[in-house]
Amino acid sequence: MTRTNTMTIRTGGPDDTADILTLLDEAVAWLAARGRTGQWGDQPFSTIPARVEHVEKYSREPFLIRLAVDDEGRTVGCCVVSEERGAYVPAVPERELYIRNLVTDRSRKGSGIGAALIADALDEARRRGIGLVRVDCYAGADRKLVGQYRALGFTETESFEVEQPAGPWPGQVLEIRL
Repeated sequence: MTRTNTMTIRTGGPDDTADILTLLDEAVAWLAARGRTGQWGDQPFSTIPARVEHVEKYSREPFLIRLAVDDEGRTVGCCVVSEERGAYVPAVPERELYIRNLVTDRSRKGSGIGAALIADALDEARRRGIGLVRVDCYAGADRKLVGQYRALGFTETESFEVEQPAGPWPGQVLEIRL
């Protein structure tokens, strides 16, 4: 367990699925309220069976769930890492720790939750002897999310697209070398 000034970062599991879905649902609502539905759409994760199954999958190997929990015991952030990247992301010829999901409580925007979870992921990579941490994110609209990852120390690498029923979903891979 890692402790910061206002939160604890701990390993999550199956019992945390509802809290993770709540964070994702709140993030979708926050994005949709700002007209930013390109990333995750406008429907709550918890209402889409495939997305619920995807979140439940995080509690099984090869994934590691790390949760930021505030002093009142409320889950305020989640970072899921794995040594396996998403199938739509270009492979690299070395071992890596891949951030499969990162979401924070939008009512606490700017409070350092995301930065703390990224720092924790970097510590996990070092613990495993891995020198590369990668993440992918939505790169559409104004690329604001790409900029947020750059602000956390990531460097842009490959761009990609995932075909979706509503049209191509633009993605960006970013990395930090340790």
